[in-house]
Amino acid sequence: MELTGKKIVLGLSGGVACYKAAELCRSLTKEGASVQVVMTDAATHFITAVTMQALSGKPVYTDQWDPRVDNNMAHIDVTRNADAIVIAPCSADFIRKLAHGACDDLLSTMCLARPRHVPLLVAPAMNVEMWTNPATQRNAAQLGEDGIRILGPAAGEQACGEVGMGRMLEPQQLLDEIVAAFQPKVMAGKRILITAGPTFEAIDPVRGITNLSSGKMGYAVARAAREAGADVTLISGPTALPTPHGVARIDVQSAQQMMDAVNRHIDGQHVFIAVAAVADWRVVNPSTQKVKKTEGGAGGAKGPDLQFEQNPDILATIAARTTLAGYPYCVGFAAESENLLEYGSAKRERKGIPLLVGNIGHHTFGQDDNTIVLFDEHGHTILPQAPKLTLARQLISEISKRISKHSLFQ
Repeated sequence: MELTGKKIVLGLSGGVACYKAAELCRSLTKEGASVQVVMTDAATHFITAVTMQALSGKPVYTDQWDPRVDNNMAHIDVTRNADAIVIAPCSADFIRKLAHGACDDLLSTMCLARPRHVPLLVAPAMNVEMWTNPATQRNAAQLGEDGIRILGPAAGEQACGEVGMGRMLEPQQLLDEIVAAFQPKVMAGKRILITAGPTFEAIDPVRGITNLSSGKMGYAVARAAREAGADVTLISGPTALPTPHGVARIDVQSAQQMMDAVNRHIDGQHVFIAVAAVADWRVVNPSTQKVKKTEGGAGGAKGPDLQFEQNPDILATIAARTTLAGYPYCVGFAAESENLLEYGSAKRERKGIPLLVGNIGHHTFGQDDNTIVLFDEHGHTILPQAPKLTLARQLISEISKRISKHSLFQ
């Protein structure tokens, strides 16, 4: 569980999006967090304290003068052992309070009195006109200057029937943001380009050559890089995976399309991580129509006459550019079926890259866990079996250590 042992204060200000706060509270507790809910009077008009108490397993605070607190100082006591304060939903009025240091209720007073080391995250939720109003934008900008992290908002249909910016992020997106807040920002200010998933080489309009890669490892690396503070672009082959929150995704099918997309986006990237399982070969003569079976029955049917040519080597191509420009720092993945230590080491040298990640393909494709081996100029290091997100975070940490030694990345 991602938040085991963490103590989260979940504040609700007034807004229809309070219904999402209920699901967020449930998700936080499922991830192991201890959640203390604090509600404004306005919030109680949209959802009851009884609901939030049932979901958090703790009494809900709504009153600055709550007699249940021994010293009658809930605004002090509630935050002293907290690991983070999250305001979701955060109304335009509550953003104003935070921006100007107002403290006329328990939740606003608590935020003002919080210890400086306790991060404050707010999830705006309001009508599009309220969000885009210059006054709200000035207040939101002030929050950013004060070190308060703003999560969202998103664009879409709103409860009032209008459409635009102002929707609160979905509970899963907020959960991802809260988890990310606890990750070291070792890649802050860096731009990272990642490829993930399989490629698909067409035989005809309905058939093609592909592989068993699910994309899970590449997507985990993208999430981990974004959690570490990087600006992440993900170029993905065909997968059914949701885009990691905060990551820019570009969908492709074939290896050539992936190569083209990488070429379009590689300039200015600090790191390139080639996780995708790219087909080595493509069909030169794909049919424009579905290929029909020939007559003759079993054993007598003649398959299509397919001709192949080699696909571009995306990693080697970018690595060759790196030798001239000095960056991006290139990391490759190798999926082998045997002799991983021998083949992985040789492949790293052949590709001309500083770091290669090796694994056994049929042990990892489609799985949630993996074991990987890091190959560099000093030899190899085994990262034992763990969830792919855990391994991805370890990999991003290893990359950050390596690039920090080069003056180009300072």
